[in-house]
Amino acid sequence: MRPLESSDTTPRAGWGALRRFLPWLWPAGEPALRARVVLAVVLVFLAKGATLLMPFAYKGAIDRMSHGITPAAGLAIALVVGYAGARFGGVLFDNLRNAIFERVGQDAARRLAETVFRHIHALSLRFHLERRTGALTKIVERGTKSIDMMLYFLLFNIAPTIIELAAVCIIFGVKFGAGLVAATLVMVVAYIAFTRLVTEWRTHLQRRMNEVDNQAIARAVDSLLNYETVKYFGAEDREAARYGQAMRAFADAAVRNETSLAWLNIGQSFITNLMMAGAMAYTVWGWSRGEFTTGDVVFVNTFLAQLFRPLDMLGWVYRTIRQGLIDMEAMFDLIDTPAEVTDAPGAADLAVTAGRVRFEDVRFGYDPEREILKGIDIDVAPGTMLAVVGPSGAGKSTLSRLLFRFYEPTAGRITIDGQDIAAVTQKSLRAAIGIVPQDSVLFNDTVGYNIGYGREGAGQAEIEAAARGAAIHAFIAGLPDGYGAMVGERGLKLSGGEKQRVAIARTLLKDPPILILDEATSALDSRTEAAIQETLRDVAAKRTSIVIAHRLSTIVDADQIVVLNEGRIVERGTHAQLLRRSGLYADMWARQQSEADEQAAQAAE
Repeated sequence: MRPLESSDTTPRAGWGALRRFLPWLWPAGEPALRARVVLAVVLVFLAKGATLLMPFAYKGAIDRMSHGITPAAGLAIALVVGYAGARFGGVLFDNLRNAIFERVGQDAARRLAETVFRHIHALSLRFHLERRTGALTKIVERGTKSIDMMLYFLLFNIAPTIIELAAVCIIFGVKFGAGLVAATLVMVVAYIAFTRLVTEWRTHLQRRMNEVDNQAIARAVDSLLNYETVKYFGAEDREAARYGQAMRAFADAAVRNETSLAWLNIGQSFITNLMMAGAMAYTVWGWSRGEFTTGDVVFVNTFLAQLFRPLDMLGWVYRTIRQGLIDMEAMFDLIDTPAEVTDAPGAADLAVTAGRVRFEDVRFGYDPEREILKGIDIDVAPGTMLAVVGPSGAGKSTLSRLLFRFYEPTAGRITIDGQDIAAVTQKSLRAAIGIVPQDSVLFNDTVGYNIGYGREGAGQAEIEAAARGAAIHAFIAGLPDGYGAMVGERGLKLSGGEKQRVAIARTLLKDPPILILDEATSALDSRTEAAIQETLRDVAAKRTSIVIAHRLSTIVDADQIVVLNEGRIVERGTHAQLLRRSGLYADMWARQQSEADEQAAQAAE
């Protein structure tokens, strides 16, 4: 995976990202939005035309006034009114343009945000295990916000400025000669060159500021997500110190960035005011020789003042576009990050008829140097329960991740009813499998929403039925807000057992033909566990189920038990068969029974 912050040495750094952005300016299949773009461009020309008329009206009024002839007063007043009307026309057309174009910008930002969000969900579990949520959300936020600015500035700042510069040069050439045109062009070129040079230097400072900002946000989010762990270890001061260090780095970067901005503004102002002084001196000299009128002096002043305004804006626009390109670089890196698991071309939907699951000589490792599964062969007959047990790190949970296609096996294959899961669509595959994970993470929403998440469109009666099946309906009904009670971030307002029961209810509502229980009752007390085990047995009796268990007492009635150790199957059989073999399973059983007896004895005391 490429880094989220690219350096300027990458081919797509800087203006290279513009090629990726331009299609958003002219959305395909959206005639209404394209019409808005066209109308906005027309309004740009109208606004610029009104702006160019103002100096002529101003010059005419001044010339009439300077002659000192009384009958000219009426015409001068009319010209002044025309000048004010032209100013108002420019403002009117500009604001109409903004109102019309706003839908284009917002729609482009929306479509880009949806594209990025969908792609992030399509990325592999490996990517999400390595990412920092705070930094990731910041990158997406900056990137999606930048598109609206990019559309606005390209259409309504850069293009109009070029139009106005061309018009000013033509007018100056006709009225004042090539000398003033040359001086104006030299000033503009110097301004642009200086702005580009300094902005490129500032880009490095801005990039560094973004990096430390991402680090500060990521550190804060990571610390807050682990609030309880911080409290457990009394590490508030330590976390505050780490966050303070990140914020100090950001403050230093921000100071350097703002200082460079001050120097940029000073240099720009020097160039524009030098040109203003030279042009005004030239016209005053021509007036003294009788070549120009008093109105011509005002005419040149007004035109240059109008030109300097968008030029000053152009410097800011250039900086903003460069920053937008930097932000979009990082976002495009997300979009360009390849999904590790993708649907095969022409993949068909999975058709579950009986629910037979087979692992055929499956090998897998999260890293090439460290193989986790070493040739796993398992056949789960339809409607039966397979239990997978073994020491920690044996690869039990990896089986469920491979079955869901969070990862692809490095060798071998997995089939459901004879269909290789690598050849079917991921959506249909995951629709056919339900899971109750060991660590149940809930959305920061209502209890009802979290249970209803198991099947889109489920009604309240179905949600409550699933809750009853998971032995949690009575608890929910006793809450002040019932099924509308909020569970908090990651479900932290609920106990571990309550979260687990909500997760079980969610899966019961999904009602899949294949069920995975990954330590599904590990967070429950003995009484609740017994009740839910009975429910889970009833549910599992109707479908193919795979139980990943630590407590062997929960899988004694499994149709087949597979014992994993160091990525290999070392034993398989029923509970009674494995006990008679006196192998690893029997040893694990004896140890757990001894621990249970000790706990019972301590409870009796």
